[in-house]
Amino acid sequence: MATASTEAELRFRVMDDISQYFGVQRWGIYLVDEDNNLISCDVCGVSDRFVEKYQQIGKSVDPVLRYVQEYHAPAHEELVLPKGTWKQSQLYQKCCIEGDHEHILTGPIVGNGKLIGTINFARVGDTPAFNTQDLSNLSAVCLHLSACLAIIRNPSYGTNLSHFRGNQNLSIMLLTKREIQIASLVAKGLTNGEIGQELWISQNTVKQALKKMFRKLEVSSRTEMVAQLKDLLI
Repeated sequence: MATASTEAELRFRVMDDISQYFGVQRWGIYLVDEDNNLISCDVCGVSDRFVEKYQQIGKSVDPVLRYVQEYHAPAHEELVLPKGTWKQSQLYQKCCIEGDHEHILTGPIVGNGKLIGTINFARVGDTPAFNTQDLSNLSAVCLHLSACLAIIRNPSYGTNLSHFRGNQNLSIMLLTKREIQIASLVAKGLTNGEIGQELWISQNTVKQALKKMFRKLEVSSRTEMVAQLKDLLI
């Protein structure tokens, strides 16, 4: 990905190679504009009719997409829905039943702190559900894809991924507004419980958010996170 020189080349490289690492039969990259309207779509295994139906009907009732939009982290149906209820969900009944999507997994493509697209996977037929390893792998893919896309769209950020990873613009680009709030409170020395009280969320929600933030920023501690974000936090 890091050597792609155009956005189209980057998308094609991901589309050509990614399915083998996730054991999927259908996959795609969707990019959207500032108003969340689809601007480009590369898919494999699904028809144009399905894509159109998803945009018109499925997108608004997609619980996995809602999770990805809120947390900027990958999710699959068993992570966001009660066990055994996927095939009773509106998304499955209105859209995915047509494609025999037994399991789905979606990851975020992020730019300037906003969701600018998604990577979507589906397994069909008698296949296993996605697991935590799949989530971790997709998180890494989404991180690098977001960074490479940002470099192509904004060459001033740097000419290679290793340079860009150290740029604080990447850090701010990867985090949601809520995550930046949490990071700011961590920098002030607040505990998870105190952060939860300040933001009116549970302590466990803070803990889970920090785990996702560590993964996005490729750090392993609160100290490392604050050091990486030191010039961005209030």
